[in-house]
Amino acid sequence: MQRKQSGFTLVELMVTIAVAAILLTVGMPSLTSMYDGYRAESNIRSIQQAIQFARNHALSYGTRITICPLSSTSCGSNWIGGFSVFVDNGTLNTIDGTDQLLLEIAPFNSKDFIDYDQSTITIDSDGFISSNFNSGLLSYCPSSKSSPESMALQLSISGKVRFATGTITCS
Repeated sequence: MQRKQSGFTLVELMVTIAVAAILLTVGMPSLTSMYDGYRAESNIRSIQQAIQFARNHALSYGTRITICPLSSTSCGSNWIGGFSVFVDNGTLNTIDGTDQLLLEIAPFNSKDFIDYDQSTITIDSDGFISSNFNSGLLSYCPSSKSSPESMALQLSISGKVRFATGTITCS
């Protein structure tokens, strides 16, 4: 007695794989856009939390806090390479023997962009951003400088941080 075998034929399997490939081809661009959006939101929130942490520490301990992308022991300008938050008791914008490192943020995706025209954010003991503060928009752009998923933080001289609205680009 012969049993009937069940399963897929080669033709059915090839049709299924072809349909799956077409669906993936159509769906991948929207998944990439969604991934960029999640990455931008996650990273801009980590920057916001670092600034709020620095302000809270400055107010709680009555000390000056500097946030900057460290290059060796002094502040650089490559925000996408990550940044550090430290108590800045000694030479301004330089981490030296009198300073205490509080927080380090790891480098961001190398394909992304951060636009901020200052090399540091310095918060004084009253929680205010230092007197050389002249630009309050810190933009994060995933994958391209004009990505529709870009997000930004609006910094005020009082040290408060909020999400910016409108069209965000990185120059």
